[in-house]
Amino acid sequence: MASSFLLFLLIFLSVSSFILLSESQKTSKPNRFILQLQKDPKTKLYVTNIYKRTPSQKVPFVVDLNGRLLWVTCEKSYRSSTYHAPRCHSTQCSRADSHYCHICSTRDGPGCHNNTCGVMSMNPVTGLTAMSELARDVLSIQSTQGSNPGPMVRVPQFLFTCAPSLLLQRGLPSTVQGVAGLGHSLISLPTQLTSHFSSAGFAPIFALCLAPKGVMFFGDSPYYMLPNVDITRPLSYTPLIISPQGEYYMEVKSIKINDKDVPIDTALLSINKQGVGGTKLSTINPYTILHHSIFKAVTQFFSKELSAIPQVKPVAPFGVCFKSKSIKNSRVGLEVPNIDLVLHDKHVMWRIYGANSIVEAAPGVSCLAFVDGGMDNNGASIIIGAYQMENNLVQFDKARSRLGFSSSLLFYKTSCNNFNFTAIP
Repeated sequence: MASSFLLFLLIFLSVSSFILLSESQKTSKPNRFILQLQKDPKTKLYVTNIYKRTPSQKVPFVVDLNGRLLWVTCEKSYRSSTYHAPRCHSTQCSRADSHYCHICSTRDGPGCHNNTCGVMSMNPVTGLTAMSELARDVLSIQSTQGSNPGPMVRVPQFLFTCAPSLLLQRGLPSTVQGVAGLGHSLISLPTQLTSHFSSAGFAPIFALCLAPKGVMFFGDSPYYMLPNVDITRPLSYTPLIISPQGEYYMEVKSIKINDKDVPIDTALLSINKQGVGGTKLSTINPYTILHHSIFKAVTQFFSKELSAIPQVKPVAPFGVCFKSKSIKNSRVGLEVPNIDLVLHDKHVMWRIYGANSIVEAAPGVSCLAFVDGGMDNNGASIIIGAYQMENNLVQFDKARSRLGFSSSLLFYKTSCNNFNFTAIP
C-alpha cells in the first residue's frame, strides 16, 4: 500500500514538474520588443542603436517608417563570424524580391561576393540609390513586458543589405551607419520580427512614440510610460492604408481649425488610380508637408483664427510666424487654434494641439509647423511629418489593418520621453 502511494506521489510530482516547466518556457518566450529612439538635433531625424554581428556590436541607424529594408555600410569596419551572403536565386533572394546577381570586382568580404543577390538600397533623404549585397547575420533586440527593458533576444539569420558608403554622404546624421526600414515588405524590420517570433504569439504590430528620447515598440500593447501610464488607453483608430510601394497612409476627409471647416480641394485627399494624392506618414520629413493649395488654405485660415497675435517675418521653411511672447502657454503647448484631421468617420479626428502645430523657429519667433509642398501632383498631398507625431503614440496594427493614434500624451501628464529604460534585474 505504502509503495503504491510512493509510486503515485512520484508520478504526480513528475507530471507537475513537467507542466510547470512547460508553462515557464511558454511564458518566458518574448513577444514584445523595444528600441530606444534619439532625435538628431541637426537633421531632426530619429536614430536607434541596433545590436548586430558576432561578436555583438551596437550599430546606429536612422529610422525610416516607409523604408523596405535595413541597410548598413560594410566597406570598412564590418567584422562578424556569422555573416553570410545568400547565393543568387536562393529562397532568401526571392524573399528580398531580388532578380539580379551581384558581381564584385574587389576582394571578397562583407558586401563584396560574386553570384550573390543584388538589392537596391536608398538614402531616404536624398533619394540616392545603390546596388547592394543581400546578407544575413545575427540581430539582437531588447525584449519588454511593456514598461521596462527585458533580456536581449537574438534573431540568428536576419536579412539586410550591405550598401556602399556613398549612401551616407548627404542628408543623414554623421554618426549613423545605415537605415532601418519599417515599411510593409518581407524583409523590413517589423516583418522579420513577426516571422521569427510568431510561434511565441508575437503580433504584427509596431508603434512609434517620437521624442528627443523616445521609444519604438514591436508587438501588441499595453505600453507604459512613467508614472505608470498605459499610453494605449487613449488610442483612436482609423483604417491603415498600405500603398503598392509598402508605404503607410491614412484617409483624411477634411481639415478643421477651431472646429471650423477649412475650404480645401477634397479631391487631393483621395489616392487616384496613378497612386497620387492622399495622406502619408513619414519619419524622414521633419514637418508636415502640404500640397500648395492645401498649405495656402490652412495657413490663411489659421492666421485669421489667430488674428489677435502679431505676425512676424516668416522663418524658412515655414510660411507664417508669430511673436512668441504674445501667445500663452498650456499643458499641450502654446494656446493656439486646434487643428483637426477628420478621418474616415466625421467623429474620428486626430487633434493637433499647439505642442505639435507650433515650433520655435528662432528666438522669440513661433511658426506654424507646416511646409509648402508645391504644386507637383506626383505623390501624397499631405505628408504627416515627425514633429506632428512627437509625444503622440502612433500604432501600426497590420493584423487588423488599422492605425491607432493617441493625440498628445501631454494631456495625460506623460510624454514619449518617459519610458523607463531601467532594466529589470
